[in-house]
Amino acid sequence: MREYCIRAATAADLDGARAVMLDTVYRDFETGYVPRWHADIIDPESFYLSPPRHTLLVAVDERDGAVVGTAALDARGPEHPPNPQWLAERYPSGETAQLRRVYVRPEHRRRGLARQLVAGLLDFARVDGGYRAVYLHTYPHSPGAMGLWQALGKVMCDEREDVPGGGSGVVHVEIPLN
Repeated sequence: MREYCIRAATAADLDGARAVMLDTVYRDFETGYVPRWHADIIDPESFYLSPPRHTLLVAVDERDGAVVGTAALDARGPEHPPNPQWLAERYPSGETAQLRRVYVRPEHRRRGLARQLVAGLLDFARVDGGYRAVYLHTYPHSPGAMGLWQALGKVMCDEREDVPGGGSGVVHVEIPLN
């Protein structure tokens, strides 16, 4: 059985974290790197390590020290557009902890790492004390994503059903902070 360490990322972890994130957007999302969506992947330090209310957690395989999973939190709510206006109003920046980049390499999935990473992000948000909601969006075709998010939170909007024309096809989820 492999052992993993879940912890806040350091500058030394950023290359490994970036590799996990880029591999995911190419392999699982099939979008590749899109600058307007993925600038935080290229510069995780300024998005997640420097701002005091943001964080990046990593899952590290203790056998070889490799970063095998990531999860980030920031204080930016969903923007309108492309998201529905009512979502942007419900989850305003500054009051909303948005979960991002919860990714685990395929060979390390099904071991509870994503759930542990999310638990760490929720602890971070609680300690911060300034967040009133936890929000994320996910793609329903992302391996394992819908099962995890439905177990942890409540679907607030499934664009495939709730937005005329299917919107961008994402699913918006709120996770209880308590």
